[in-house]
Amino acid sequence: MLVIDDVFDSGLAAVLDVLRTADALRGELPTPPPAWEVRCVAPGSRGQARTAAGHTVDAAPAATAGPTDLLVVPGVWHPRADRLTRWVASDAAEPAREAVLRARSQGAALAAACAGTFVLAETGVLDGLPATTSWWLAPAFRRRYPRVALDESRMVVPTPQVTTAGAALAHLDLALALVRSVSPALAELTARYLVVDSRPSQASYAIPGHLARTEPLVDAFERRLRGRLDQPLRIAETARALGVSERTLQRTVRACSGLTPVGFAQRIRLEQAVHLLRTTDLPLDTVARRVGYENGTTLTTLLRRRLGTTPGRLRDRP
Repeated sequence: MLVIDDVFDSGLAAVLDVLRTADALRGELPTPPPAWEVRCVAPGSRGQARTAAGHTVDAAPAATAGPTDLLVVPGVWHPRADRLTRWVASDAAEPAREAVLRARSQGAALAAACAGTFVLAETGVLDGLPATTSWWLAPAFRRRYPRVALDESRMVVPTPQVTTAGAALAHLDLALALVRSVSPALAELTARYLVVDSRPSQASYAIPGHLARTEPLVDAFERRLRGRLDQPLRIAETARALGVSERTLQRTVRACSGLTPVGFAQRIRLEQAVHLLRTTDLPLDTVARRVGYENGTTLTTLLRRRLGTTPGRLRDRP
């Protein structure tokens, strides 16, 4: 575990607790997988690190810690994307970047969640690979690392050598994915003991308006969409109303959100549908028409496919 100053406390603890629980449950399997041997290391030559909440973590210096099979980079506390991107490229973050490159050169697999994915991306180890990050950091990530195949809708993206995960509490999903790579049965058992549900997607947590505010044209596009959710989306007409070409609208929305304008509109429609299903008793077909779909069957299919849920589950939620 690469413990960087200002590490997100719950992220660090979540990974440690999941791996510790998995070790404790190994004996429940007929043929137990090998135990996890976990060490905390700090960037550079320091022997400890400070968490975002001010706690001190004893850690061996990464520069002298020796080889490892896997280096996990938990997220760090940078609540603004601009501050995070400045920090990750700064001299202050150089020891962390060096630790990542050193581990990679020694053949270690890598894993990171939330803002920790920026540390990996800054070194170039994610170039050409699929990856995810915290959904609200996705526009900044996409601008800074265009060579990474980012899909922020996914909670965890595993590849043979690098695993990335989404927002802060996705550290749980990341740790379970690491256990699953060794033993799916042990990962299932661990998740049951910790009462962690499967969460394959971040899409249901994302707030389209937050993404839109990072780009004025997308902000205007979003505002227009929200005022006409019950009407068909006509891209050419919308582009003219916003004073841009259809191609500019397509390119800008994709650069900001990773989605086509149609996909972005669908995300907003589903967000509103979820809100209506949770807060009103409107019939399903009425909800569907209010957000621009012909009937409840279409809406149900999209909720299941895009968000992994159903109208019934949303209405049963306390």
